[in-house]
Amino acid sequence: MLAMASRTGTAHVVTTTRKYKDQVYYTHLLRRSYHEDGKVKNETLGNLSHLPDSVIDLIRRSLQGETFVPAGEAFEISSSRAHGHVQAVSLAMQRLGFASLLATKPCAERDLVQAMVASRILCPATKLATTRLWHTSTLAEDFGVQGATEDDLYGAMDWLLAGQDRIQKKLAARHLKEDSLVLYDLSSSYFEGSHCPLAKLGYSRDGKRGSLQVNYGLLTDDRGCPVAVSVYEGNTSDSKTFLPQVKRMREEFGIERMVMVGDRGMISQKAIDEMSEDAGVDWITALRSASIRTLVEQKHLQLGLFDERNLLEISSPDFPGERLVACRNPELAKLRAHPKRFAAGHRAKPAKDQGAGGRSQARGQGQDRRGRGQMREPVQGGQTL
Repeated sequence: MLAMASRTGTAHVVTTTRKYKDQVYYTHLLRRSYHEDGKVKNETLGNLSHLPDSVIDLIRRSLQGETFVPAGEAFEISSSRAHGHVQAVSLAMQRLGFASLLATKPCAERDLVQAMVASRILCPATKLATTRLWHTSTLAEDFGVQGATEDDLYGAMDWLLAGQDRIQKKLAARHLKEDSLVLYDLSSSYFEGSHCPLAKLGYSRDGKRGSLQVNYGLLTDDRGCPVAVSVYEGNTSDSKTFLPQVKRMREEFGIERMVMVGDRGMISQKAIDEMSEDAGVDWITALRSASIRTLVEQKHLQLGLFDERNLLEISSPDFPGERLVACRNPELAKLRAHPKRFAAGHRAKPAKDQGAGGRSQARGQGQDRRGRGQMREPVQGGQTL
């Protein structure tokens, strides 16, 4: 009986290359090394060249001693939280320079305010619910407020209120400039509770008649970008809040020349009289129904001259130094044709001629005192402005 030599040894992958007609060819062989008669010999166990490179690499590394396990067994999922929407809001806040707007130096209150703003955008809730909800996403970790409580949030709001004037001045410097068009309006929110000194019964804009409410006025640039907000008692009328905003523009924001825009309930005759004496303030508002009827009766406003595309400018001795601008809105006229017919108009204080580069050059040709604010509003009596 003839005994055969026992061939034992380590298997490994050998890669060879050859070049033929500018092409490089790779050959991957599975080989085993063994000793025979005192010599080291190699035995080819198989050709692996037909396998994908990733599989060949896996075989090579496995033979070198690495251990591989299925991906499902290699990792344990400890938690899974939403992140994409948080990242989108966080990136938008960074691009807007929101953090530096709140405070120039990092602090816990600034982080809390940023987290509250992000939460308000993503999932509005009470302060208590907010501290619970933001742990369902990566929001708390991203803004560094993991351990915050509702009391911390209320404290951050007190910190924010103390810095309101400083923040609004930064916003005004960023969004307002001389000769800016400034928009202002007053709104309200009904109030549940009995311990707010500002909560009063007043004109309810959200249909909650008989409920206490708080009024707030918003000042924006011509794009509607908020610049400042003021809070008033719930029974404060629109017109009482308007002139303080004009004063704020001057004293707090340093804007000397501006155009204020408001509806007929916002800009009262008293405010018009005061602004008419100020060369730096122009204004745009809407006429009341009684004034429109008077213009029609006096033949200053002739309904047959209305154009459905362009603006009609008229003048009246009842409104000295003011522009009256009108334009018919056929769609709104249809809505108001039944059961009532209404009349409305616009009135605007003309801008003073400032010479080259002044406001008068921005108003087209025809009159030196043409105003900037040409708006379309409902005109009554079957017509619309």
